[in-house]
Amino acid sequence: MKFVSEVKRTHYCGDLNAKHEGQEVVVMGWVNVRRDHGGMIFIDLRDRTGLLQIVLNPKEAAMSVAKDFRNEFVIAAKGKVKKRPQGMVNSKLPTGEIEVVCVESDILSKAKTPPFEISDTNVSENLRLKYRYLDLRSENLQKNLIVRHKFCQLVRNSLSEQGFLEIETPILYKSTPEGARDYLVPSRVSQGKFYALPQSPQTLKQLLMISGMDRYFQIARCFRDEDLRADRQPEFTQVDIEMSFADVEDILQVNEKLARDVWKGIKGVEIGKIPRMTFNEAMNRYGIDKPDTRFGMELKDLNSIVKGSGFKVFEDAVQRGDFVKGIAVPKGGEFPRSQFDKLTKIAQQMGAKGLVWIKNASDEWASPIAKFVSEDKLKEIFYGTGAKQGDAALIVADNFNVACAALAHIRVTLGHELKLIDTSKDAFLWVLDFPLLEYDAENKRWAARHHPFTSPQNQHMDAMLRGDEKEYGNILAKAYDLVCNGYEIGGGSIRIHREELQKAMFRALGLSEEEVINKFGYFNEALQYGTPPHGGVAWGVDRVVMILCGTDAIRDVIAFPKTAKASDLMSETPSEVSQEQLLELGIRLGPSAEKALRESRGEKE
Repeated sequence: MKFVSEVKRTHYCGDLNAKHEGQEVVVMGWVNVRRDHGGMIFIDLRDRTGLLQIVLNPKEAAMSVAKDFRNEFVIAAKGKVKKRPQGMVNSKLPTGEIEVVCVESDILSKAKTPPFEISDTNVSENLRLKYRYLDLRSENLQKNLIVRHKFCQLVRNSLSEQGFLEIETPILYKSTPEGARDYLVPSRVSQGKFYALPQSPQTLKQLLMISGMDRYFQIARCFRDEDLRADRQPEFTQVDIEMSFADVEDILQVNEKLARDVWKGIKGVEIGKIPRMTFNEAMNRYGIDKPDTRFGMELKDLNSIVKGSGFKVFEDAVQRGDFVKGIAVPKGGEFPRSQFDKLTKIAQQMGAKGLVWIKNASDEWASPIAKFVSEDKLKEIFYGTGAKQGDAALIVADNFNVACAALAHIRVTLGHELKLIDTSKDAFLWVLDFPLLEYDAENKRWAARHHPFTSPQNQHMDAMLRGDEKEYGNILAKAYDLVCNGYEIGGGSIRIHREELQKAMFRALGLSEEEVINKFGYFNEALQYGTPPHGGVAWGVDRVVMILCGTDAIRDVIAFPKTAKASDLMSETPSEVSQEQLLELGIRLGPSAEKALRESRGEKE
């Protein structure tokens, strides 16, 4: 085969344009489309940079091979770049002004007929995932992975310029409580013991600060054995950052520069100063701590307005100390009853007992509570949500968290359905002043809202050191989340760097001294050897690239993703292993595992 070994590729397909007219070039790639026009053969050749038209004349020697070309064959072509004849220019293609008149060609690899057309977008996701290597030939997925590469390069450049060192940390490590289940790896040489795949390099990056590395980053692989969503995978990548001698403002400044560098480098836009909002303000205004601020429909407190309304649901909620909150829906006065029924179901799915609606259309008022409430009070409640004539008001009466969750979900749903969101821009927000702890009613104990290494704010440190449980619900954390378009794309905190404060945190979480020694003994000991004040943040690479690519599923920006059941359809993973391998590890499957395996094989009991 002369091509590749002797005749080398000179250009990528998408890099050629009118400036190359008259040049002899060699291109290689996949046959995207083959068209036979009265003896002349036209090939759309594809590589990761785009499409290029190859013309084969029956008079040329190249035609003897070209007659066998078929879609998805890998070929090489040598020829001269010429401008297309007048009227034949394809303005939709970057290479649409030119074509390569082929004088020599060869088939580098033949292909079976693929199970779906590469450019067909109406193919089931399961089929695409089974043949992911074919799906990855599509223009969109290739562009997405190129954006991901550019993102990682920009991160490395930006953080290196700011004095950070890229340092790798172990993948095989110790199981620690991070809020999700660990993926465990059995040890062959220490049978009965296990490594864990890291949920994040949290303690390791803090140890690097104790080591004096000062500024660290890593594009780190992380693993969590949890239920999946459209924006979550069992293995994911984060930009992990930690810096010494830093407080909240220092972390925010570093990461704002990083965000500016990324968005300027990929989208060519300046994002400016990122606004800030406290956790309480975000919850009160948007019902969620990661609000999409590209549109309005903010939540309003209606407790003072509904007092004396005569509607028992509202009156009882106020008396219990719960909340009556509402939002205004632009032009919701045109909604049919079926639309309000659908929204009520959404509220109930989020834990609310129901949803009250009031609508105004053509100066007429309608509401299921109209028979319980005077018209004047109905109007007062309606306008209290910020609604105007022709709008609708949606109201939930429940405890704070449920009322917020229900209306926040409805808000985002309607924001998309009513096309209220300005998708031409990205809206960033820092959310600050999170609670340090939250009470776990089911287990009757306090839990860390972020993780157990987050520092309380200065004014709350004494309460933590005293172990004043009455104050735990009021303690604020030195924590911060970076939000973009309603997604949390990064989060972090200033860490605890004093051993006595870290011990107090573990006590607050109900960990015994024995548990602390077993899980964090090495880390607590390290804190005794001189630990600088430090903090950090982690960006979710998959989510950020998803936003940069304008898609709403992280599977679109991961080369080989898993399904919602954490399986790889292409390689049929997870898979069985041999009995010999299990014996080497000292592992025996339990009855439930054996039963599951038999069922997966289609075997009967």
